[in-house]
Amino acid sequence: MGFPGQVKMGPLTVSPMGFGTWAWGNQLLWGYQPSMDSQLQQVFNLAVENGINLFDTADSYGTGRLNGQSEKLLGKFIREFQGEKRIRDEIVIATKFAAYPWRLTSGQFVQACRASRDRMQIEQIGIGQLHWSTANYAPPQELALWNGLVAMYEKGLVKAVGVSNYGPKQLVKIHDYLKARGVPLCSAQVQFSLLSMGEDQMEIKNICDSLDIRLISYSPLGLGMLTGKYTPARLPQGPRGLLFKQILPGLKPLLVSLREIAEKRCKTIPQVAVNWCICKGTIPIPGVKTVKQAEENLGALGWRLSSSELLQLDYAAQESPQRMIQNIFQTNVLEETERLWGHKLKKTEIVGAEFYQLKEPGDSLNPAYANREKKREGWSNM
Repeated sequence: MGFPGQVKMGPLTVSPMGFGTWAWGNQLLWGYQPSMDSQLQQVFNLAVENGINLFDTADSYGTGRLNGQSEKLLGKFIREFQGEKRIRDEIVIATKFAAYPWRLTSGQFVQACRASRDRMQIEQIGIGQLHWSTANYAPPQELALWNGLVAMYEKGLVKAVGVSNYGPKQLVKIHDYLKARGVPLCSAQVQFSLLSMGEDQMEIKNICDSLDIRLISYSPLGLGMLTGKYTPARLPQGPRGLLFKQILPGLKPLLVSLREIAEKRCKTIPQVAVNWCICKGTIPIPGVKTVKQAEENLGALGWRLSSSELLQLDYAAQESPQRMIQNIFQTNVLEETERLWGHKLKKTEIVGAEFYQLKEPGDSLNPAYANREKKREGWSNM
């Protein structure tokens, strides 16, 4: 069955909400263990059976030697899905390709795309996305990545292309560049939620609307801060705890409004927060790793917040003084991470656009990690 309100994304038709699979293989942040795979498969089946056909992943999702595990699991779950072939064929996998320092040519980026396709064992990837822009620290690499998107599209490796973590100016630039090459930009993925509705986000949303680009909102629950589960006295373990400690004390006005609307609607706080993203015209991709989480997220569909409720939440978000951190290069999280890890990070050592996408100390920052990844992709050491 499908939910009403399916949306067009380039040549694709997708559900009004997708599911994110960042946790599927990430031990450091989300505590993944292979013993979870059976429940993750139940999550996948439940989602597809209830009309969800968009799943977001990345070639860097996973920790250490589990890199790519999320893609592998998605491919396995698609192959083993017992439902109708028509439903299976309509599943759209949107994967992101990391701008690793050793991916310097369009050919290397195409090879990364082939590697993702092979891990998933599918004929064609739904959406191939650049995971982040290198314009701020490695401008020459940026053009190679753009050309890589063009090449993978022209070779038929992907049905459509998109970007992730792009600011307004770079989004317009890549759109115009791809358009000139005959390649439509179908999606832009950005951190967008009641904790991330600053000027950049709204400008990006307006650009997407004007250029017919679909905005995908990741972290719609603010890594869990908009679930109502955590308080300044009850924080998650690991890297998330550092962030929550900074932001949660200032979220009382927002959490009070979310709870008030949830109780009135007989919904949960996360369902209200995700529905807000949908009402703003985005496709949220909340992360899921348990059947309970999947069931709760599905409860965000099939209804819409009223205009007065949207205004109430917008105002409460503005009254909450803290915001989600957008980029490690723009915040003191970089300094905090360097203090914890005991050395100063180079920009090219950072393998994610946000601080919480960093790998374990001594792994991604270790030359052996880079050499292993390059070998896995079939390239000699730099």
